[in-house]
Amino acid sequence: MKLFTTKIGILSVALAMTVSSCNKEFLNAVPELDLSDATVFNTPARVLSQVNGLYGSAKSGSLFGGRYLIYNDIRGEEWINRTTNGVTGYGTYQGNQDPSDSYIAGFWIQGYLTINRVNLFLEGLTANPTAVTPVLAANYRGEAKFLRALTYFSMVQFFAKPYIIDKGASAGLPLRLKGEASSANNDLARSSVAQVYAQVLKDLNEAEAELPDSYGTALLNTTRAHKNTAIALKVRVLLAMGDYAAVLTESNKIVSAAAPFRSTTRVAHTLQADVSNVFKAPYTSTESVFSFPMDATNAPGTQNQLGFYWNAGNVEYTLNPGPTGIYNNAQFGANDDRKTKLTVAKTAVANAPSLTKFSGVAPFVDYVPNIRYAEVLLNVAEAEAELGNLTRATAILRAVHARSDASYVFPSLATKAEVVRAILTERRIELLGEGFRANDVLRRGEPLNSFGAGAIIQPSDPRYIFGIPLVEVQTNPSIGK
Repeated sequence: MKLFTTKIGILSVALAMTVSSCNKEFLNAVPELDLSDATVFNTPARVLSQVNGLYGSAKSGSLFGGRYLIYNDIRGEEWINRTTNGVTGYGTYQGNQDPSDSYIAGFWIQGYLTINRVNLFLEGLTANPTAVTPVLAANYRGEAKFLRALTYFSMVQFFAKPYIIDKGASAGLPLRLKGEASSANNDLARSSVAQVYAQVLKDLNEAEAELPDSYGTALLNTTRAHKNTAIALKVRVLLAMGDYAAVLTESNKIVSAAAPFRSTTRVAHTLQADVSNVFKAPYTSTESVFSFPMDATNAPGTQNQLGFYWNAGNVEYTLNPGPTGIYNNAQFGANDDRKTKLTVAKTAVANAPSLTKFSGVAPFVDYVPNIRYAEVLLNVAEAEAELGNLTRATAILRAVHARSDASYVFPSLATKAEVVRAILTERRIELLGEGFRANDVLRRGEPLNSFGAGAIIQPSDPRYIFGIPLVEVQTNPSIGK
């Protein structure tokens, strides 16, 4: 599915920050070949093209199309940098994530660009009530709110202290919920982490109510948000808040009470029998709750692509085979399909183990997974374990692990601490290379074991989170308030 970014004749606040010294007419000019904001709601086709454009903005290589996932992973202990390439995150790998770093600024700029596009679209949809049918309008509103929630949640994990440390009392992000056509309203203070989370959950609750149960094809069920997509993201958000009871309330909508664990309503999400099939064309299995599609005409850019960083054809980063890395952890056995099918011990360019989940051939057009059902199940298992419900927690844990290694026998799972530790280890194995590692550590308020920095980074260390980018500090006088 091609996703087109429709230009609507106005610039987002994020883009405006980068051109604020230019002639004011530039901010208001409508290029001759673009549609103006007066006509983009003229036809249902144009409205749909805007929705596709929202997805296109979110899947930029500088955001969810690659770098956001990569930077989360390289901050931890699973990877060894091979190239010392500053363009591919070497500074972040070393724990030196400088606010002046243009790639870190890229997360912020592309994130707020996406948020502003959502805001403008929602306002335009309200202002043009007859542009599409009420059913389609609700569908599109739900998709837009889902993307805004995903973006805000992901950014608050990067640029603010974890919710669990002080129940969200720390400074979070500027909450921009109004579409901006100029830089006039750049001056906006940070809302608290709790306020950002509240907005994320509000968007997701409204999205769940407005989104359809499903679409007509497996492709659309994978690449466009539906009710189960919003619920699955809510489960992730609530887990990050440590609200384990709410995790179970939401997950009960999409995870059966007992094995085989699956979704019995709407889209029939379930684990695939062979984990490697999730990462192969057509990328639209029922395990793929939400993915960003790629193809040769809209790939995320060479040095943003997952395959460029991890895979055998290039290998910017190899897997850490040492005692701190997951590669040789006892729970990640030699017969595990995730090791035999999704890693290699050596490559032509690196005498070290590498991840092969994603293609090793340019232009690296694998779909980028954002929510997989395996993650949903592990989220539920963790919440159950934290609440002391060890029977269901271990049953889900065993289901995820046995899919790839049925012969493995877990050591003692008799206590809450043992079960939680096994689940967190399983996440490192199952979600390796998919952008979860640093966020999984930080959301629990635990020290970050940075292999690249050669240090255990404590929550009190400034390196624990990313600093607000310099581009925002320079253009928003209230960011420090």
